Amino acid sequence: MIDLRHLRTLHALRETDSLPEAAQFLHLTQSALSHQFRELENRLGMPVFVRKSKPVQFTTAGLKLLQLADQVLPLIRTTERNLSKLAGGSAERLHIAIECHSCYQWLMPSLDEFRSAWPDVELDLASGLSFAPLPALERGDLDLVVTSDPVDLPGITYVPLFGYEALLAIDKHHALREKPYLDPADLASQTLITYPIERNRLDIFRGFLDPADIEPAQVRTAEMTVMMMQLVASGRGVCCLPNWAVHEYTSRGYVIAKRLGEQGLQATLYAAVRSDMLEMPYMSDFLLTAKDISFTTLQGVNAVSSLVL
Repeated sequence: MIDLRHLRTLHALRETDSLPEAAQFLHLTQSALSHQFRELENRLGMPVFVRKSKPVQFTTAGLKLLQLADQVLPLIRTTERNLSKLAGGSAERLHIAIECHSCYQWLMPSLDEFRSAWPDVELDLASGLSFAPLPALERGDLDLVVTSDPVDLPGITYVPLFGYEALLAIDKHHALREKPYLDPADLASQTLITYPIERNRLDIFRGFLDPADIEPAQVRTAEMTVMMMQLVASGRGVCCLPNWAVHEYTSRGYVIAKRLGEQGLQATLYAAVRSDMLEMPYMSDFLLTAKDISFTTLQGVNAVSSLVL
């Protein structure tokens, strides 16, 4: 009753949030994609998503099929991966740099799974906070950079991993705790705790404070997320982190998370890859693995469509 292509089609629609982009992702015409959905819905006797909804709203039937897709498609990829290796091939490398202190929560399980599947690929990981990783990627010194700050560079493609909301962590007794959301001016009297990197690479400045021409009263830095949370919990400042990083501490009642602006401060995490490497089996497999593990392990992330610079 349910074909594998239907699961892939539904999965592509969730990933791209657009029928035209889903068709492009699957190398189909939009007419062929629509035909597949009609065929599936005729078999089921019910719709799988709400037409003309933005973002796409899936019905209960669609959500159940997506749960199945999340279980089946990674298994299919694992089998295809193993068959590809049986066909032969030379050892490759995957040298990664990350521009995100909080990324280790999902990146390390992704790397562990990748090592098991591709033991012959030389794997290396470095922090991109102490040097400029994108120029190193362009030179060929790196193979992949995890970043939320894409820069238009020739020969570099940005693959969206997931979208997230940046939240402000404050202590439980903070004067701003009752506000439904915060305005930039609310931070003018605050000590802002950040990672020790340039301000133009921080969501809180780039997307919230700088457009409003607001400066915090003081900025101090901390190397580790747990140190930042300790400072916040003790009332010595506030900090901005991705929702998945804050969740660990709000769920235990250590701090409170506040939305930045009425619509929230939305951002996207990308994998920057040299365009000629995108079709490498081990590279495409790593990107799919990273996405799968992110959606499995992180709270509050969402699928985003492809970037156009």
